[in-house]
Amino acid sequence: MSGVDYLSPTTIAEAVKALGQAGGGARLMAGGTDLLVQMRGGRAKPQTVIDIKRIPGLMDIRAEGGGFVIGAATSGAVLGEHAALRKAWPGIVEAANLIGSTQVQGRASLGGNLCNASPAADSVPALIAAAAVCIVEGSNGRREIPVEKVQISPGKMSLAPDEILIAFRLPPRPAKSGDAYLRLIPRTEMDIAVVGAGVSLTFDASGTCMAARVSVGAVAPTALLVEGAGMALVGSKLDEGALAKMDAAVAAACKPISDKRGTAEYRTKIACVLARRAALIARERAGA
Repeated sequence: MSGVDYLSPTTIAEAVKALGQAGGGARLMAGGTDLLVQMRGGRAKPQTVIDIKRIPGLMDIRAEGGGFVIGAATSGAVLGEHAALRKAWPGIVEAANLIGSTQVQGRASLGGNLCNASPAADSVPALIAAAAVCIVEGSNGRREIPVEKVQISPGKMSLAPDEILIAFRLPPRPAKSGDAYLRLIPRTEMDIAVVGAGVSLTFDASGTCMAARVSVGAVAPTALLVEGAGMALVGSKLDEGALAKMDAAVAAACKPISDKRGTAEYRTKIACVLARRAALIARERAGA
């Protein structure tokens, strides 16, 4: 890693300027748990590393507009210690706390997990299910984009070359709502997901599902929002018929590969199983 320039800006404007001046030769660093491994392995060879951890607001969680704003460099450990966030969005916190070991979680950031653009990133299906949006800023100003629109293929994002993900915005949590994230891995811990599934549900007073979002990961080039799966649950009390329709929608959306970690058929089947289990957990958490 010799010959790499290291910058540590203290404002978003400084970081955006440095990123633009690098002309594609820079990489942002939040926790560094992906970037440093890639650099040591020769898969990433940036001319400049821009460390964003010193920028105020990028490593904290704040309540805003009835929901939450989470700085992009906030670590999984910090997420796990935030009582209000754990209560409102347990699925997101659980997903973030599945990234690596306890030591890694002290560094690995929510933004880095998304921007590494891995189809198997644990936090991404949970964020998609939560209808989270990304706040990004570049030379043309600030904008918001749904999480499911950020990744476009493995290792590639839709952000402009000088845009920086600065935060995630989580919407207000209605009453009788719950979410959950589940994954399958070959080992008991510290492995990437063979399949992951996130579900967020809201119910009315009678226990009927009013809103549903279902997302699956590691079964396509990017994590997917399966709109048909959510629609299958709305208007139901998650009876077998509704769950079967959800299974069919998830299976139809999956476009996995076959490799040594699992065949395409196996991954598709497991995606349906995990989505169903996550939906039932989310219903229980919602008190429905």
